[in-house]
Amino acid sequence: MNRFEGPRSAEARLRYLDGDFQVLSPGAYVVCAVTGEHIPLDELKYWSVARQEPYANGNVSYQRELECNPELRSRSKG
Repeated sequence: MNRFEGPRSAEARLRYLDGDFQVLSPGAYVVCAVTGEHIPLDELKYWSVARQEPYANGNVSYQRELECNPELRSRSKG
């Protein structure tokens, strides 16, 4: 880390809860579990409590849910 970087420019470590998250290590962003995109903490809206994964947007979150639970595909078609 150079002298201009601090914990605010690093990746945060979070614990994802229902409707909220807990900061375990401070930072400015988390990395989307699917796309690898950096998500600023103030823009983080989608995550999985069960998998403890953040997602860049709702579509990515939905696709990941279908990937992990293929039985949901047949339910959504009926």
